Amino acid sequence: MSMLKTDKLSKVFGGLRAVSNFTIDIQPGELVGLIGPNGAGKTTAFNLLTGVYEPTDGTIEFDDKSVVGLKPYQITQRGIARTFQNIRLFADLSVLDNVKIAYHFHVKYGLLESVFRIGRYYPEEAEITAKAVEFLKIFNLEDKKDEIAKNLPYGEQRRLEIARALAAQPKLLLLDEPAAGMNPQETHELMEMIRWIRQRFDLTILLIEHDMSLVMGVCERIYVLDYGQIIASGTPAEIKSNPRVIEAYLGEEVN
Repeated sequence: MSMLKTDKLSKVFGGLRAVSNFTIDIQPGELVGLIGPNGAGKTTAFNLLTGVYEPTDGTIEFDDKSVVGLKPYQITQRGIARTFQNIRLFADLSVLDNVKIAYHFHVKYGLLESVFRIGRYYPEEAEITAKAVEFLKIFNLEDKKDEIAKNLPYGEQRRLEIARALAAQPKLLLLDEPAAGMNPQETHELMEMIRWIRQRFDLTILLIEHDMSLVMGVCERIYVLDYGQIIASGTPAEIKSNPRVIEAYLGEEVN
C-alpha cells in the first residue's frame, strides 16, 4: 500500500499551468527527493499535497484515502506535516510554545474547558508541556525553551521548525528546502539529522532541495520536475546520469 500517491495532478493559475500531470508514488518508510530548477513547480506541488491549493485536476491519496478538498489542518490531522522554504515559526512566541502549538491538534478538552480552564484543561496542558520539553531535548533546544523563537540563530530556527512539524505526530514529513541558508557544515549536520529522524520516528519523508550533495547523499529515490512536469525518476545514480536531467537542471553530472 502506498503512503502517498498522486495521479495526473495539475494546478492552473489563470493561463499558467504551474503543475501538470504530477504523478508520484511513495511507499511507507521511503526517503524521496523532489528536485528541479527555480520555478519548476516544486513548492506548488507541496502546497497541493498539504491543502494550501486545491488541484485543478487529478487525485491525491494518502493512506489510500483522498485528501483533495481537505483544509491544511485536516491534512495535518490525517498525518502529513511540513516545513517551509522560508521559516514560518511563531516568531514572537517562545521556543516551547512553538512546539506546544503542534500538540494541540490532538487535545481532547473542549472549548468551554479551555475558556474556563476546568475539567481536562490543566492535566492535558501539563502533559503537552512535558511532551514538548522532551521534543526540545531530542533536538538539543531544551536550554532555549524560554527564548523567543525569532532570537534563535538560523540553524536552530530550522531545527525548531522540524521539531514542531514532528510534534504533530505525522506519518509523512514534507521538507521544503531544509538546507536553505545553511553553510556546508550545517548542511552535513542536517543530512545526518534527516536520516536520524526517519529512523527515530518511523517516518516517510519527501524533501525539496537545491543542495545536490544533500539530495544525492540522503535520498533513496528522486523525482525531477521541470516546467511543472515530472521528467525523470530513479535512484541518485540514475538521476545523475540521465541526459534529460543534466540538460534541464544539473548542467553537468554531480560527483
